Amino acid sequence: MSNHEGGCLCGALRYATTGEPARIVYCHCRFCQRATGGAYLVELMYAKTNFRVTQGRPATYSLISAGSGKRVTINFCVTCGTKLFLDLERMPDDIGLYAGTLDDPNWWARDAARSKHIFFDMAQRGVVIPPHVSVFHEHVVSRTGEPQTCLMFDAPHCVD
Repeated sequence: MSNHEGGCLCGALRYATTGEPARIVYCHCRFCQRATGGAYLVELMYAKTNFRVTQGRPATYSLISAGSGKRVTINFCVTCGTKLFLDLERMPDDIGLYAGTLDDPNWWARDAARSKHIFFDMAQRGVVIPPHVSVFHEHVVSRTGEPQTCLMFDAPHCVD
């Protein structure tokens, strides 16, 4: 089983993961765009049992997600401001790790089977969605728990 580490810009906060991420989520919602300052968040989903903070104590900021109506808590470094992971009321047994905070952000496989793009309707122009990856207009399931329609492109798709 592989173990990987990561942390914030200043080094005050460190974490360790065990094993592979259960899912890889590319989230295009406005919250994630604002939180990352980019077009989308690359979020590695881990069971909380496979993640631990090894140094420091994160500060938190909580808000209600416009997409799910559930609480999202951002865990970040109070010194440098780096966002490291999310606690999601919608998925209480998991954490969403900001992939760019890993010491080696290239170790994990970008395979279509575990990947999905969510909130496609909010994706910024110019974003390219790879072929054969699950794409959802919003969340994978609705607020009431109903599965949502999945799109899949046969070739790279550029949002316009």
